[in-house]
Amino acid sequence: MHSDLPLEELRTYRPEVAEPADFDTFWSDTLEHARSTSSTATAVSAHTPLTTLTVQDVTFPGFDGDPVRAWFLRPPGDEPLPCVVEFLGYGGGRGVAHERLTWGSAGFAHLVMDTRGQGSGWGSGGATADPHGSGPAFPGFMTRGIQSPQTYYYRRLMTDAVRAVDYALSRPDVRADQVAVEGTSQGGGLALAAGALHGRVAAVLSHVPFLCHFARALSCTDAFPYQEVVAHLAVHRGTEEQVLRTLSYVDGVNMARRISCPALVSVALMDQTCPPSTVFAAINHLEVTPTVEVYPYNRHEGGEAEQWGRSVTWLRGVFAAATD
Repeated sequence: MHSDLPLEELRTYRPEVAEPADFDTFWSDTLEHARSTSSTATAVSAHTPLTTLTVQDVTFPGFDGDPVRAWFLRPPGDEPLPCVVEFLGYGGGRGVAHERLTWGSAGFAHLVMDTRGQGSGWGSGGATADPHGSGPAFPGFMTRGIQSPQTYYYRRLMTDAVRAVDYALSRPDVRADQVAVEGTSQGGGLALAAGALHGRVAAVLSHVPFLCHFARALSCTDAFPYQEVVAHLAVHRGTEEQVLRTLSYVDGVNMARRISCPALVSVALMDQTCPPSTVFAAINHLEVTPTVEVYPYNRHEGGEAEQWGRSVTWLRGVFAAATD
């Protein structure tokens, strides 16, 4: 059922969301440190049954130089192509390469980033440990290191997302002026972060994004993963101020304020996992006027395959307009 604000109110819902004074310094210092590590990326041919796409097994340096796994898929050849860097939903991992055929089949290069420490909740698994927390485990990441923005899990994961864009830009078979970031749910939140924190992202595609407007999410949904934070606060009474301060450094609303490239965002009005008001809070703080796809009768599945089709058409239009 519809349990959030009506659509006409959502379209103008632009709440004040706390932003730490050192937000930009925090992230610039974090990324400078990550980029200063001596770790290097590798890419080796992957043995798959695929014949229409070439696949490489990639390892690139993420937060603190930690190795992050990824798949790189593209049509055969070595001419530079526009590239989509994809981030994954909560609990999932990069899986196996033949699960990731869509963008390559549409003529794009496609980098699929594994999610550190996750990859054991659904799909075909992950292959990236979180040396600062644990190896792949069942989901339960929302409160890892939440006592401080410096130790918080999503500081590491969002740094990985930015470094994934760095890696894509380093490849000679990728068009450096046509690198987009894309993801659903947690991946949508990471796409907002990468679009905000990396100055060379050409387009952001964020589907039913997670990690937005935490203060409202914690009070308007009983669904997980937001309920992990609620459960933490129910035990650690009196820590709400510090917890919300930590979350403010990764809040999609604060990221949206820093996105200046074209953006496509989807929202589902019956979504209990990522309530539509939390998504519109980010949408309505974007520096640019976004394209918004609304699914009135969908839950967190959003537009699924239909949304992907709309995304391809939209992204081709964005890139074509940029080259006119």
